[in-house]
Amino acid sequence: MTERTLVQAVNRGLFEAMQADPDVILLGEDIGVNGGVFRATEGLAQQFGEDRVLDTPLSETGIVGTAIGMALYGLKPVAEIQFLDFIYPAFDQIVSELAKFRYRSGGQYPCHVVIRTPYGGGIKGGLYHSQSSEAYFAHTPGLKVVVPSTPADAKGLLLSAIHDEDPVIFLEPKRIYRSVTGEVPDGDHRVPFGAARVVREGTDVSLFAYGAMVPPTTEAAEALAGDGISAEVLDLRTLVPLDEDAIVASVEKTGRAVVVHEAPRTCGFGAEVAALLAERAFYSLKAPIARVTGFDTPFPYALENVYLPDAPRIAHAARSTVRSG
Repeated sequence: MTERTLVQAVNRGLFEAMQADPDVILLGEDIGVNGGVFRATEGLAQQFGEDRVLDTPLSETGIVGTAIGMALYGLKPVAEIQFLDFIYPAFDQIVSELAKFRYRSGGQYPCHVVIRTPYGGGIKGGLYHSQSSEAYFAHTPGLKVVVPSTPADAKGLLLSAIHDEDPVIFLEPKRIYRSVTGEVPDGDHRVPFGAARVVREGTDVSLFAYGAMVPPTTEAAEALAGDGISAEVLDLRTLVPLDEDAIVASVEKTGRAVVVHEAPRTCGFGAEVAALLAERAFYSLKAPIARVTGFDTPFPYALENVYLPDAPRIAHAARSTVRSG
């Protein structure tokens, strides 16, 4: 075990994957000598050379298109998009090509690509560097969507993504890149997809979160304990595949649910969780399902802390849910 920040865990996962498999190739803007805008790839170009850590032109569609071509020839490319906000020029490559190659080829071409990208607010990035558009990709069949919240999961889920046969959108919560630390297992540590993590056991209300929203949700649960409310916290970890059984089992135990994400409310991933609970746990619900989310506006700069869900807002929603039924 080694104590690491989340971004250090990403770097270590990339290092170990490249060390173990010469087919793992990194590509993206400024990821080589510069080590990426958040230094997630720092030192890797020096360690493995420019043939395996490729600085690309400023073209997201070119980065993803090149990664697709590499994958079809048997390589395992890990493409970095500097910010999730910049991924849209590559959207057609991702949803029309990358997501469909395995299906359209009858499984002959799995198109093994990982797209890493920092997402979300919390760094004063304003409307062009703070978006959380995970729902776009979760909506697309053929893609897996992964969002770690701890250093150990960042490494473990990344290694699972690199070894998975399906394309993976790997969303890194930049807000907690360096503010969250933890012990990270050494060696080939992999965290399986589709397995939620129980952060805190509880009996009165279930709080569901992922990525950068896990710390404030956990903080809210601790505040609720002072009020005599026992809140269970589940970190979803992967949105696709989703651990539906764990979500349903938690609400069958507590009878109440609060879903937290920083993406806009309308058609955010919380709506999918709410629909799942309405379908599979309706008779266990003692109160309406609550959502604590960002707002249906462009991401603000000056009012960033108002936009982002925080522990008081999450705790207020949980208290209201408990009192309503």
